Amino acid sequence: MNVTKQYFRYVSQNIFGLIGTSCYILADTYFIAQAAGTDGVAMLNLCLPIYNFIFAFGSMIGLGSATRYAILKAQNDERAHRYFSNGLMCAILIAVPFMLVGAFCPDAVLRLMGGDAAIVALGLQYTRIFLLFTPFFMCNYIVSAFTRNDGDPSLAMVATLSGSLFNVVFDYIFIFPMGWGLPGAALATAISPVISISICSLHFRKPTNGVQFVRQRPSARLLLQSCQLGISGFVGEMSSAVTTTVFNLLLLRLAGNVAVAAYGVVANFALVATAIFNGVSQGAQPLVSQCYGKRDRAGVRKLLGLGSGTALALAAALYLVVFGFTDALVAIFNSENSALMARYAFTGMRIYFIGYLFAGFNIVSSGYLSAVNRPTEASITSISRGVVAIVACSLVLSALFGMNGVWAAFPASEAMTVVLTLFLLRGKRAAD
Repeated sequence: MNVTKQYFRYVSQNIFGLIGTSCYILADTYFIAQAAGTDGVAMLNLCLPIYNFIFAFGSMIGLGSATRYAILKAQNDERAHRYFSNGLMCAILIAVPFMLVGAFCPDAVLRLMGGDAAIVALGLQYTRIFLLFTPFFMCNYIVSAFTRNDGDPSLAMVATLSGSLFNVVFDYIFIFPMGWGLPGAALATAISPVISISICSLHFRKPTNGVQFVRQRPSARLLLQSCQLGISGFVGEMSSAVTTTVFNLLLLRLAGNVAVAAYGVVANFALVATAIFNGVSQGAQPLVSQCYGKRDRAGVRKLLGLGSGTALALAAALYLVVFGFTDALVAIFNSENSALMARYAFTGMRIYFIGYLFAGFNIVSSGYLSAVNRPTEASITSISRGVVAIVACSLVLSALFGMNGVWAAFPASEAMTVVLTLFLLRGKRAAD
């Protein structure tokens, strides 16, 4: 199979898988909107940064460890097998503080995110449940990444979609027929990665499996080597957390809980959009790392071109859908038919999603830089778009243009980062 066919096979399956992952939050939002109205959507949006923080650690360890594995495996280096075991053990250790917070003070997290007394009371048990399942969220990233990098992207896709389907079905069952309310939604979401891990684990019983579990103590050195190549995944997830937190605080000041609920609508569709471009980046990564490990410079450059072109085409198609169906998309999560929230969300969708015309290229390029063992450049690109540019733009533009400035901060920060990304990509030859 040639590089182009392999690319479209890996990318298409990974896009579907990650869209499935984003359905965790979409399903929660829809059913919570039906069960708890605008306050429920606002509560969930305050929880999104916490999800992003958990996913950021899982993504960094999973993608970084699997990338190291793919590069060393292509070079027939036996050290490749140490990264899977170390990734799992380190993820479990990192998950412990999250579990302790969930067990003893979930209300403090909601207050820290800006929730008032009513929102904290509404989301207390929801937050406690999903924090207690943190190890499964993190380990799901690792198991899925190694399954994909070991030549089985189809199983990784099936596992992720199965977990998401479970989440959608049992969200409804737990919230409504069983009457568990918002804690039921959290439980359905929390069990989803358990389903996905179980299905991915089938790969390790196949004759084609190349991943080995090595009995060893957790190694900080191996974790650091993994995190160097997973930093783009970490910052990519953290950028969503930073954006959501900053936007929530600005919108609370500008227009209160209704504005936060409107951003909840925008943010949930943004999760799907980001999943699409992460699918391109993470789908191409195993192939890029293999070509890099074999010193196939032509293959590496071809994959970068395919990824960039795919990102631009998908971004254009995505914006056409958002622009053409804005009212219908907003209405899905507006169970109370709030005219004010609908107006805020309508404007937000149309301005915010312009940013993906630039963000897609930035996400793909950052993943490419990690895949060819250029962690410094990947980190610069990721930190620029995920922290520095978005915070600066949101503060400046909101002061100048109010709520429209908040929505415009995302496209402005991504456009600025494109210039930096192009400079970094041209600064060093792909496979040098």
